[in-house]
Amino acid sequence: MAKLKYDLRGVSASKDEVHAAIQYLDKGLFPGAFCKILPDIAGGNARYCNLLHADTAGTKTSLAYLYWRETGDLSVWAGIAQDAIVMNLDDMACVGCTDQFMLSSTIGRNKSLIPGEVIAAVIQGMSAFVAKMRDYGVHIHEAGGETADVGDVVRTIDVGYTAFARMRRSKVLVNDIRPGDAIVGLASYGQATYESEYNGGMGSNGLTAARHDVLRQEYATTYPESFDPAIPAAVVYNGKYRLTDKMEAAGRQMDVGKLLLSPTRTYLPLLREVLARYQKQIHGIIHCTGGGQTKVLKFVRNVHIIKDNLLEVPPLFKLIQESGGTDWREMYQVFNMGHRMELYLPPRYADALVELAQQFGIEARVIGRVEAANGEKVTVHSPYGLFSYPS
Repeated sequence: MAKLKYDLRGVSASKDEVHAAIQYLDKGLFPGAFCKILPDIAGGNARYCNLLHADTAGTKTSLAYLYWRETGDLSVWAGIAQDAIVMNLDDMACVGCTDQFMLSSTIGRNKSLIPGEVIAAVIQGMSAFVAKMRDYGVHIHEAGGETADVGDVVRTIDVGYTAFARMRRSKVLVNDIRPGDAIVGLASYGQATYESEYNGGMGSNGLTAARHDVLRQEYATTYPESFDPAIPAAVVYNGKYRLTDKMEAAGRQMDVGKLLLSPTRTYLPLLREVLARYQKQIHGIIHCTGGGQTKVLKFVRNVHIIKDNLLEVPPLFKLIQESGGTDWREMYQVFNMGHRMELYLPPRYADALVELAQQFGIEARVIGRVEAANGEKVTVHSPYGLFSYPS
């Protein structure tokens, strides 16, 4: 297969080199879990375990930088804080952890380009997210952090968080996805009951591809600090749109830049309820981040994951594909394409989960099923073709 544009831009959907580098590290107490589970180092109680998770908003910060420089709108930085937080906490929710998190930030900036008001907006965004989650029974404790001026290594700004939680081992959900399971997909787009505006569904993966495929070449000249100068010029800002161009989504006109910057939706309020009612029935939860619709391949053995009833592809991902001309197969491997969380469970419980999601304003449906196989495979039945991974 031809080299993916994503790879040409210096990033990887599959992170093969990273996984090869860490393959011999200890897998923790429950190797099949979505997150590494540690002994209860904090409390020394054999009935408990610890989770320590770190992640960032990735190159979404470069897009926020462009939008802020072009419009002066500081509000986008609050979304960046949410992006980095959710990339931690929703991963942790996949193992059954949905409450009592400790959170610490690590922000690296180029001081000559990122003033104090941006740092303040990020920190205020964190506090606003924490307060909102508290309203839904999810308690997050802010533990401070580090802000460093590192212009020699960070071109604009990098926003990351480290999260810690302690939970009973009996509550840990270890992936045991099996033949016969139904797959319930939770939409990444729309407006959940705890969201203040329409969410385009972007999440915090694939932003390098989205930014360069959608935005016009003029941004390369005006803001050379917003991209890696080592990547080939042919894949730098080769899209059709300006950040403030309008497009229709859910019956309204929105800035292309704001749609791309939609804060990564958290599923914590919903998953808290789901796990309280159905944890014993759930065989796996997969957060479709790096790797998009192929993410599940890292957590299964000898099954064929068939996704043949997907949610509709939201307008944002259609725009990304149309502007960049990216092969649809690559789109499903890089982006969530409309759902960013999957739950695997016996079919008889699926409708109850769909109904519960809808109570939170989140579209959901049974998107597929699991069959026995010799090896691991994902097949995506899409309006744009039939795609199998790996091929």
